[in-house]
Amino acid sequence: MTKSMLVSVKLTALTVLFSLLMSSCSQSDDESINSDSISLGSTEIGLIDDERIMSAESEPGNWLAYGRTFEEQRFSPLKQINKDTVSELGLAWYKDMGTNRAQEATPIVVDGIMFLTSSWSKVFAIDAISGETIWSFDPEVPGEVARRACCDVVNRGVAVYNGKVYFGSLDGRLFALNAETGEKVWEVNTLYDTERFYTITGAPRVAKGKVFIGNGGAEFGVRGYVTAYDSETGEQIWRFYTVPGDPSLGFEDPAMEMAADTWKGSNWWEFGGGGTVWNSIVYDADFNNIYLGVGNGSPWTRDIRSPGGGDNLFLSSIVALDVDTGQYKWHYQTTPGDNWDYTAVQDMALADMEIDGVDRKVLLQAPKNGFFYVIDRSDGKLLRAHPFATVTWASHVDLETGRPVENPDLDYSEEAKWVLPGPLGAHNWQAMSVDEKSGMVYLPAQDNPLIYSIADEYKKTGIYKRNPGRMNLGLEFGRITQLFLDNIESQPTPKGYLKAFNPLTGEESWSIEIPHYWNGGVIATEGGVVFQGDALGMFTAYDKDSGEQLWQFNTYTSMLAPPITYEIDGVQYVSILTGTGGGDLFSGEPLDPVVKPASLNYNNSGRLLVFKLQGSEELPQPNLRIRDIPKQNITQVSNSDLKKGEIQYHDFCAGCHGLVARSGGVIPDLRLMGQGSHDGFDLIVLDGILSSNGMASFSDVLTKEDTQLIHNYVKARAEQDRLVAAGEIEAGKERLTWLDLED
Repeated sequence: MTKSMLVSVKLTALTVLFSLLMSSCSQSDDESINSDSISLGSTEIGLIDDERIMSAESEPGNWLAYGRTFEEQRFSPLKQINKDTVSELGLAWYKDMGTNRAQEATPIVVDGIMFLTSSWSKVFAIDAISGETIWSFDPEVPGEVARRACCDVVNRGVAVYNGKVYFGSLDGRLFALNAETGEKVWEVNTLYDTERFYTITGAPRVAKGKVFIGNGGAEFGVRGYVTAYDSETGEQIWRFYTVPGDPSLGFEDPAMEMAADTWKGSNWWEFGGGGTVWNSIVYDADFNNIYLGVGNGSPWTRDIRSPGGGDNLFLSSIVALDVDTGQYKWHYQTTPGDNWDYTAVQDMALADMEIDGVDRKVLLQAPKNGFFYVIDRSDGKLLRAHPFATVTWASHVDLETGRPVENPDLDYSEEAKWVLPGPLGAHNWQAMSVDEKSGMVYLPAQDNPLIYSIADEYKKTGIYKRNPGRMNLGLEFGRITQLFLDNIESQPTPKGYLKAFNPLTGEESWSIEIPHYWNGGVIATEGGVVFQGDALGMFTAYDKDSGEQLWQFNTYTSMLAPPITYEIDGVQYVSILTGTGGGDLFSGEPLDPVVKPASLNYNNSGRLLVFKLQGSEELPQPNLRIRDIPKQNITQVSNSDLKKGEIQYHDFCAGCHGLVARSGGVIPDLRLMGQGSHDGFDLIVLDGILSSNGMASFSDVLTKEDTQLIHNYVKARAEQDRLVAAGEIEAGKERLTWLDLED
């Protein structure tokens, strides 16, 4: 596209911008398309179809699909930026995205225009050379919906197809926008049960005239499914449920009847079951398949979810469906009877590899459970399963049975146990890059444990009741502070890594240890360079063959999003979004020896950064955050009440505000509240006066007595940390527990 064409697009977009910004994108009450949605006619922008994506290697300058191609290898053939030239890389331009929340999107770049999403499901079309906004679209997600999201108000991107831009909004809607103007073409509500806490954070996929979208919400007790919609009209074509519903109501298809035989108990469906497909969906043209990466169970603990055992299909599985009909073909379950939140929703890549002297078409995945799987795409047969991080829950995967061999010493049904990986996984959704030619995978990995303990209420009574409006994990989180204290000497140290890993042999060509565990996705290129952004704010280029650091740029903001690279008019660019959060919100400010992330030290400024050779733009220098905790006005509170407040806080507040009231720098740190917030605590927590900002009312699950307990606990924790900082009390275990106040 020429610059004159871009100017024309921008002028066209400006004529509709005011009405676009003023329009309301209301959610429909059912799964029908909004009655006011109309076709806006043809466009010359975003003209991507199946043939063009399948021929993506012929236009390496574009980034046409979520993983660049249908195979989703995220490996770029561009090589202007290479081992010899990367030292000359500089910032070409940057764009403030107007958010301090996590950004996780993979941009799509088509003919000079970049399409991407930011927090709160907002969509942007941007001139990929200058950074100028062509159009933007806000689906106006209600702020209170943030409470329904386990892992922040994030969105991982769009799909572009036949002149339209598709994305899912946090509140469960799927949109098609005109790629030229940003105007809505159609909108559909994807939720079949609006009472349960469903969300959408993943990027849709599109192929063969269909848009595929899943959802999140397993922690809150939903039933997972994936739906295919007609890309032109938004009409539903098929839906596949990933876990069975109430058997007394019948089964949607034979696959659900088969799956039901692997669940036990008299009411497991009342919990919802989980199995949400919140991230990875991959199209395979070779076999006319669509592959679903299926998530964890609801609750997490299998003793509660399915008393009596069972594999609980299709939890933590890769499921192959016919792309046209949604009919089940095969599955492989990475973690039968999942007990640890070991989702299999992490990125899947398709490749051709010679294995044991036979050419195979394979699927590659490094899910949360710590084993890297190589699976035959023709039938789902397991070919390899090597550990790529520290794994303690299982000794190995038996290649004959395809099943992991669990470690009985780490059964936490009777007593708490540290387990690796924890629920953040040995690898999460952050993208990996597959170099098919060399057979290497460049993988962000981590050792991040959790102390698992089954819920106290279940231990005491043998009964666990679903609690609407809050997470239902089946684990003991209310007393997690004491669990940490009681077992702190045996806690494994969290670590992060970037690895060059051979999935066929299980060997590492090289491994870089990163001081913080929660880091960004990667891309590798034919130029011999691997790019990654990390929690310390460093965007780094590594030598693909040796792991040597070749170049580094300080963004002053932690990163989770994967980089991409594209080329326009003979100039190669590398781009990344900044801003952290997501699934690590719960952990809050890290304990020693984990280094504090940049977003805690400086800010969590959401920006789009674009680099090129000889780029000379500079970022503004941020100031270090001043986090002086004010002296607290604490009335006499009994230790027993502080313990009750601790339990309430961790059950309802820690998911956003952090373990032991110590925020990680994204959501407000409650220890730093001013007097106005203290005075209006109940107005915020119960009346929801800040719901438009994402702090919804909790009046459906908390009373004034509860909030008083929580408030006293927060103030006690703040005063304790203030005294530690002032040197008036010794730092140590007491930082993780209540003040020693007399009853």
